[in-house]
Amino acid sequence: MNRNVLIVDDEADIRELLHLTLSRMSLRPICVGTLHDARRQLQNTAFDLCLTDMRLPDGNGIDLVEEMQQSGRAIPIAVITAHGNAEAAIRSLKAGAFDFVSKPVDLQKLRDLVDYGLQISALDDNHQVQKGRNAPPIGENSPTITGDSPAIRYLRDQIDRLARSQAPVFIRGESGSGKELAARAIHELGPRRNGPFVAVNCGAIPAELMESELFGHARGSFTGADRDKAGLFETASGGTLFLDEVADLPLHMQVKLLRVIQEKSMRRVGSEREIPTNVRILSASHRELAGELAAGRFRQDLYYRINVIELQVPALRDRQEDIPELANDILHHILDEDPPPRIARSALRALRDYHFPGNVRELENILQRAVTICDGGPITEAHLELGADPALAPDQRGREADDHMDSRGLPRLAPGFSLEKHLETQEKLLIEAALAQTRWNKTAAASRLGLTFRSLRYRMKKLDLD
Repeated sequence: MNRNVLIVDDEADIRELLHLTLSRMSLRPICVGTLHDARRQLQNTAFDLCLTDMRLPDGNGIDLVEEMQQSGRAIPIAVITAHGNAEAAIRSLKAGAFDFVSKPVDLQKLRDLVDYGLQISALDDNHQVQKGRNAPPIGENSPTITGDSPAIRYLRDQIDRLARSQAPVFIRGESGSGKELAARAIHELGPRRNGPFVAVNCGAIPAELMESELFGHARGSFTGADRDKAGLFETASGGTLFLDEVADLPLHMQVKLLRVIQEKSMRRVGSEREIPTNVRILSASHRELAGELAAGRFRQDLYYRINVIELQVPALRDRQEDIPELANDILHHILDEDPPPRIARSALRALRDYHFPGNVRELENILQRAVTICDGGPITEAHLELGADPALAPDQRGREADDHMDSRGLPRLAPGFSLEKHLETQEKLLIEAALAQTRWNKTAAASRLGLTFRSLRYRMKKLDLD
């Protein structure tokens, strides 16, 4: 049976073009020219998709988007905007449209948009069937998002909602909190889940290679370019491109990224041919983009294009009740098929009381080390080697230190204590703190620690911090 698509546009030639294109896709388009007629059609007919123009004789297409969002009707809706009207496109995405297409309409881009809209509609239908069977909501059992705290429940709800959209999402969160896992969950729960998920750390690519890595290059475009090479945008075609640490992009690359997002096309280095892009952009940073914007290190126009919707990933200390479940999952992952060691209650209490400046990544490192030290026995507090919590106030540290001192004022050493491991942990924490405080500038961090750059680089390599 043909699926119904509502087209709302007051221009007869646009309605005719859309009607013809969608009919050839074995769809049943129903065309109207006003908001009033669109509302009447929505009351009388079940639609799988809606395409609406922005400017209509009796209102704005965004009004229709907002009305459908408020009514709870799960009909994917896309907006047709004037060419180059980036502000209108962003407004439509913020209002709840899953995507937009610009005039003059590119037919291939239109077909791609319609295909993804219908896939979203199919996902919504499947979700309704699951709810009818008393199954958990989509994402409730996501293998990447562990925990049942209010913060994680809210994060899952947000991910479920964002998975339906094609809007760019900026993911905020501290280092190690799980920003890439959230991005993967958005990808896996959305209509692009059968396409590739490509993650790139923008801070790890040398500035001179960044354009070639993202957009590819043509043969002979520079010394050593002996063949054509596809960039990450092409590799991610049909799927999702996750730009981690996007705040580290140089300004000249920010300009090029903005153009690709706006035009939905790109050029390889050394080529004049435009290549259409078909990716969803997700980005993240441990830095506050607003601060980078104020400092002049991030372009305002790019900021508004990638920060259409913002998702906050909570720090581990803000969901401490999830630590036992997280620890159990991590131990199963570390040991694969072997049964994981039991964690003593005192060790769990110590983990829940710890501040975790490195978040889930630090918990993984702690448990990896504890598994090695415990030698198959239960994991105790001593095996965790947590050290002093850097988040404690000085007077709190003093009281905690008193509890671990003997009558002579000397520290009590727990069974299995390792001075080497303890010093290594403290060194790691101090280096991470210096890097964070200097915005990951290794030269500045070395100076703050009283080290040479070469010495810091050696220590980072030894401690596996690269």
